[in-house]
Amino acid sequence: MQILSQLKSLKRFTDLYKRRWVSRSCTDVKDVELTQELKHCIEKHWCKHLNQEQFNDTALGNKFYVLSMFPYPSGNLHMGHVRVYTISDAIARFQRMCGKNVFHPMGWDAFGLPAENAAIQRGIEPKVWTERNIAQMKQQVTDLGCSFDWSHELSTCSVEYYKWTQKLFLMLYNEGMAYQNEALVNWDPVDKTVLADEQVDYNGCSWRSGAKVEKRLLKQWFIKTTAYAKQLLEGLDDCILKDWRDIINLQRHWIGECNGYSFQLLTSGSNYLRVWTAQPEHFKDPNAFVVLKTEHYLGKVAQDEIHMTVENPFTGTIMPLIFSNEPAFPENCDVYLAAPNFREEDRQLQRSLSLSFFADNGLNFESLKVADLRNDVLETAKRLKLGGYSVSSKLQDWLISRQRYWGTPIPIIHCDKCGAVPVPDSQLPVRLPEKSAFKSENKDIFQCSCPKCGNDGARPETDTMDTFFDSSWYYLRYLDANNKHEMFDKRLAHQCMPVDLYIGGKEHAVLHLYYARFINHFLHSQGLVPTQEPFSRLLVQGMVMGRSYRVKGSGRYVQEHEVEIVNVKRNQAILKDTKEAVVISWEKMSKSKMNGVDPTDMFREYGTDTTRLIILADVAPTSHRNWSNATFPGILNWQKRLWRMVNEFCDLRSSSESCKVDINSIEFKAEEEKLFDARNFYVKGVTFNYRHAYQLSVAISKMQGLTNSLKRASKSIQSFSKEYERSLAAQLIMLAPMAPHFSSELWSKFVSAPKRLNCSPTDFNWETDVLAQRWPEIDQQYKVDLTVKVNGFENCIIKIARSHIDNVTHNDALDLAFNTDSVTSYLIDKKIRTTNFALYPGIEAVLNIYVDKVKQEKSNSRTTGSKEGGAIV
Repeated sequence: MQILSQLKSLKRFTDLYKRRWVSRSCTDVKDVELTQELKHCIEKHWCKHLNQEQFNDTALGNKFYVLSMFPYPSGNLHMGHVRVYTISDAIARFQRMCGKNVFHPMGWDAFGLPAENAAIQRGIEPKVWTERNIAQMKQQVTDLGCSFDWSHELSTCSVEYYKWTQKLFLMLYNEGMAYQNEALVNWDPVDKTVLADEQVDYNGCSWRSGAKVEKRLLKQWFIKTTAYAKQLLEGLDDCILKDWRDIINLQRHWIGECNGYSFQLLTSGSNYLRVWTAQPEHFKDPNAFVVLKTEHYLGKVAQDEIHMTVENPFTGTIMPLIFSNEPAFPENCDVYLAAPNFREEDRQLQRSLSLSFFADNGLNFESLKVADLRNDVLETAKRLKLGGYSVSSKLQDWLISRQRYWGTPIPIIHCDKCGAVPVPDSQLPVRLPEKSAFKSENKDIFQCSCPKCGNDGARPETDTMDTFFDSSWYYLRYLDANNKHEMFDKRLAHQCMPVDLYIGGKEHAVLHLYYARFINHFLHSQGLVPTQEPFSRLLVQGMVMGRSYRVKGSGRYVQEHEVEIVNVKRNQAILKDTKEAVVISWEKMSKSKMNGVDPTDMFREYGTDTTRLIILADVAPTSHRNWSNATFPGILNWQKRLWRMVNEFCDLRSSSESCKVDINSIEFKAEEEKLFDARNFYVKGVTFNYRHAYQLSVAISKMQGLTNSLKRASKSIQSFSKEYERSLAAQLIMLAPMAPHFSSELWSKFVSAPKRLNCSPTDFNWETDVLAQRWPEIDQQYKVDLTVKVNGFENCIIKIARSHIDNVTHNDALDLAFNTDSVTSYLIDKKIRTTNFALYPGIEAVLNIYVDKVKQEKSNSRTTGSKEGGAIV
C-alpha cells in the first residue's frame, strides 16, 4: 500500500508539472517523499530551464574566464571527468550569481593515436569514430547539468580549428622557431610512431602499447622552446600566478637552472648539432673542437664519413667532431665544447686525441675581457639565428613530429630545388585526406606543386603534429571559435586573457602547461595577447580512486563480487572460488583494474545533482577521492532534510490557523539573533571557499551547518521570523551552483509560500529563479575576523564590522595587532623579520607576522643587571 501511495503521489507530481508549466512549480504537492524517481522527475523538468545564460563578449569589464581542461573524446565520461566538470560548473555558476560575466567553454582534444588505433580495429575512419564519441560525450556532459557555453565549442580535429593550428606553426617557422633535424628518437614498433622521452617508462616500454621502445634515426620537426627557457623560468615568479603551489616547482624542475647557453651549429652532414656550454666565449678559440659521446646519434651518421666537422661561425673556422667519452661532459649533455686556449685540461685532451693545433687568429686571450668575448658570441648567435639562449643543460627543444594519420598536417612542402617550403597562408588549411588510406598504394597523394617554384614533383610533409601542439593554444581559440579570418580577435584576447581559473589534472601539470605557457609567451612577443602567462589561478584536482582487488599470487585483477571480505580494516580478502588471498587497495579508476564506476549508472541510481554533491563532498578538490558507497548517506540524508525543511516551511506559512506569537519577546528576538549570527557565519564560510580557497567540500560542510541551525528553529520562528526566511533563502541560493536542479525545485516551493516577510530586494528576489539570485552577502553590522598569525600560528582574532573590513590596510592591521596584549607579549624577545597582509573583501583579513628569537648576549664580569627586552619593529 505504501509503494502504491508513493506512485500515486509521483503521478500527481508529474501531472502537476504539465498543468503548471509556466510557473515551474510543484509546491501544491504535499508530503511527497524525496525518492529517486522524484529526483529524476525534478531533473527532467529543470534541465530545460537551466543553462540559458551565455557569455557577453561586448561587455568584458566584469569577465571571469573559468576553463577546465578539455577531454579526449573516448566515448564515455569517467568519474574523473565528472569531478573536474562539476568543480568548474559550480564555480562558474557561483561567479555568475556574484554578477560576473562568466566565460565557461567546452571542446574536444580530438586528434591522437588512440582514435586512430580504435578506428583501425573497427574498420572505420578515425573521423567517424571521433565524431560519434563527441556526440555521446556531449550528451553525458549535458546530463551532468554543466552550464558550458556551447556556442564556443571547438574540436581540434575540425578543419576550422587545425587551419589555425597550422597558421601558428608557420608563425613560429617564419620567426626561426621551427626547424627540421635528424634525431635519434624513441620508436614504438606496435603503434609505429615516435614517442617523447616522457612517454617511455622506466623499463624502456611505451606508455600506451607497452612495447619495448626502439631507437631510430629520423628527420623530425622541432619547435625551439629553449629560446624562451629563461623567460619561462622567470615567468613562474610573475605576480599574476596564484595558487600554483607545487606546480611551480614541477615547472622549475622541468626547465632547470638556466646556467648556460645553447647553440645550433651546422655539421658537415647537414645536421644541426646542439652545443651547450656555460662559457660561450670559448667559441672564440680558433683551436676549439667538439667532442661527442660515443653513443651520440651522430655516431651512426659518422660511419658514412671519414671525418665529421662542424662550423664555428664565431671564428670562421671548421671544428673537428671527435667521438670520445674522455672529457667531463656537462650534466645531461653528450656534447662537449673544448677550448685549449682557455683551459689546460682541454689542451691536454687535445694532445691525448692527437689533434693538431690550428693557426691562431692573433688574439691574446689573457688580455681580452671574457665578458666582451661572451657578448660578442651571444650577439652573433642571435643575429645569425644560431641560438645563444640562456637555458639549462638538460632542456631540449620540443619534438612535434608524429608518424601517424590522425593529427594536424604540418604545412610544409618538400621540393628538390627549394628545400622545405612553407605553405602560403592563402592555401591553408592543408587538409587531411578524407581517408587514412593515404598510407596505401595511392602514390598521387604524395605529390604536389611547390608553392615557390611550381615544381610538380614536390612532396607534402606526411608527419602530423603532436597533440600537445593542438592543446597549446585552444584557450585562445575558445574566445573566438567561429572566426574565419583570424586565429582569434586580438581585442577579445586583450580583454579576456589571462584565464582567471584553470582546472585540470596533475598529469598535465608539466608538459601541457609548459607548452601552453611557451605558446602564450611567443604570442605575447607578437603583440597578440596582453600577458606572458596564460593562466592566473590554477586548481589541480586529485584523481578519483576506486577500490581494486588483486589476486596475491598472480597479480590478476578481479571484480568485487568475486571476493569475500575477511577484514575490511586490514584490507584482507579471499577469492570466493579458490580461497586465494586477495590484496585490496585504492587505485586510479580504470577498466583494466576493474574498479571503475560508470557515471551513467550513478545518474540513473542517484540522480545528477546527488552525484555532483557526492563528488564534491568530504574531500578537497585537490586531494584524491576514494570512491566508496559508505560516504553516500551523508549527502542523501542532507537532501532529504532540506526537502522536509522547505515543505514544512510552506506548510506553516500556508496554515490557516491563527497563532499568537509575540515577535517582540525576549525569547523570539534571542532566537532571531542566533539565526542572524548563523546566517552570517555560514555565508562567510561558504563564500570564502567558493571564491578564494576552492575547498568546495568545506563549503558543503558549512552549508550543512546552516541546515542544522535552521532545523533547530522553533515553529514560531519558521512562521513569523524574517531572519529565518532570509537564512532559508541563503541556504537554497548557496546550494544552487552545486545542485542546480534540486535547488531550483526547492526555490520554486519556497517562493510559492504565502505571508512573505522580506519585501526588500536587497536580500533576494521572489520573482526570479534561484540561479538568477544575487549571492548572499554578510550583513554590514556583523563583525568579521582580522586574524593575526605569528610564524604561521594563530595568535589572536580581532573583530571588525563588515562595513569597515574592506578599508583596513596593512598598516592598520599592524597598528591593531601591536595594540593587542597577546601579540605584544609574544613579541617581547622576538625580532620581526617581515609581515604580509591578505584582505578577502567582505569576508575577512589575515595578518602574518614572521619573527626570529633574539639571542641573549652573555653578560661580562663588569656588567651588572640585564638588558631590557622589547619588540623590535
